[in-house]
Amino acid sequence: MDSALIISFSKKSIEYLTEILEEASVTNITAISTACEARCILKEKEYDLCIINAPLPDEFGDCLAREITEKQTSEVILIVKSELFEEVSDRVEEFGVITIAKPIGKHFFKNALKLAFAIHKRIKAIKCENGKLIQKIEDIRIVDRAKCILISHLSITEPEAHRYIEKQAMDMRQTRRKVAEEILRIYEN
Repeated sequence: MDSALIISFSKKSIEYLTEILEEASVTNITAISTACEARCILKEKEYDLCIINAPLPDEFGDCLAREITEKQTSEVILIVKSELFEEVSDRVEEFGVITIAKPIGKHFFKNALKLAFAIHKRIKAIKCENGKLIQKIEDIRIVDRAKCILISHLSITEPEAHRYIEKQAMDMRQTRRKVAEEILRIYEN
């Protein structure tokens, strides 16, 4: 993880959390004190990790934690008073928010960071795979459209259209998508 956003009204907590994050090799650390500031800054930039030390002066922090997980791929750690831990944890755990009860020891918080780092790596890998699958689906759609155009304009069968695109791709050393895009460009204009 490279970047972290600390949202805490307590300057002492900000210093403590910053120290732990620096020890964990987090290089880009931003600290702010309100949920409103957090929402503004998160519109401009995405962080790998967001740590919310509840309560905040303008809201408790659980709604902010849920919003972050819904809109971004940031991991969220929500720090709450021990007497509120069960109640708050129940409200936010389905959103993937890691809840920690105060007071927090350094060793315990480092373990929570390791968990957040592992989850973040997994989510990034899934997001990358999802991007690849979306690209493949788009490629298939374009190739299928090109096949339909070949079928209607050249009066050939679907296997013949498929073979034509495959052969053109091999002969021209291009992807099937590039060949299909060229077919669409020629016949759709």
